Amino acid sequence: MFLILAVILVLLWIGGFVVYHVSSFLIHVLLILAVLSLILHFVRGRGV
Repeated sequence: MFLILAVILVLLWIGGFVVYHVSSFLIHVLLILAVLSLILHFVRGRGV
């Protein structure tokens, strides 16, 4: 679940960066959330 969430957030981040051509605070928050989701995915493993 965290992996899917991370992929969606990264795609939104890239899409926002390409569409708006500016780096706003919200776009970087999406990137941080995606990285945190990936970390949680690998830390928790497949058990949960």
